[in-house]
Amino acid sequence: MTAPAQRAELQEIRGPSALGGGVRRFFDLLWLSAVTEFKLGYHGTALGFVWSFVRPLLIFGILLVVFTQVFRLGSEVENYPAMLLLNILLFEFFAQATQQASTSVVVNESMVRKMQFPRLVIPLSVVLTNAMHTGLSLIVVFVFLIAYGVDPVWTWLLLPVILTALGVLTTACAMLLSAIYVRVRDIGILWAVLSTMLFYAAPILYPIEIVHGVFRDLILLNPLTPLFLQTREWIIDPNAEGAIEATSAHPWLLIIPLLIAASVCVAGPLIFNRMAPRVAEEL
Repeated sequence: MTAPAQRAELQEIRGPSALGGGVRRFFDLLWLSAVTEFKLGYHGTALGFVWSFVRPLLIFGILLVVFTQVFRLGSEVENYPAMLLLNILLFEFFAQATQQASTSVVVNESMVRKMQFPRLVIPLSVVLTNAMHTGLSLIVVFVFLIAYGVDPVWTWLLLPVILTALGVLTTACAMLLSAIYVRVRDIGILWAVLSTMLFYAAPILYPIEIVHGVFRDLILLNPLTPLFLQTREWIIDPNAEGAIEATSAHPWLLIIPLLIAASVCVAGPLIFNRMAPRVAEEL
């Protein structure tokens, strides 16, 4: 009798990685997906791409009336309408991109099940599409700043630093949220609440100098706060407190939010890359 045939050892078949096995192909798909989403974003609407400008302006108009006519804050802050408009635009990019990206992998389940489709394209295309809308809106915002009377200064050249930092943090959050949402669907609801908390706990609607005591410390611990402090100092009012000036008495209030942001930027890619080959199984 012949020896019984050995059973073939079962091996795990992993799906494609986050990049899908080809960097050039990854970026080609990313650009194609983002441009397609950008074109289809307002398809069928009466105003089309104009909504990219109108939506933040409508939100700005409502908040401007509330904080200048009801709370009378605008008269106490230098170039308050300009600060408010720019802050709202930047936060809208962060909030919209992360909220949409959190569910993007699950929403695009059909793409995920195509074995050679790079998973990372899905959340990053959402971020890139929102970046395109924000870029168009920034043109309108800076026209408004100049028309309102904000004097251009050399620190306007530092705007790419702010946009890059915000873009990196937004991308990391998008990767982290989209990876977690595959297994924990509650994260979408939790993030909607948390992003609202981040909005009110950052110097977006108000300047940091009017906040005192423990509330000021809590606001300074928000990882978004340094970005908005620098935005105001570099773009709106050179005499305003920047991140370093605002935390000069307690430097740890600057170190902690920077460490939080750095941790998110590390955790996002790591967790997404680990999840990517198994995402089809989870769905």
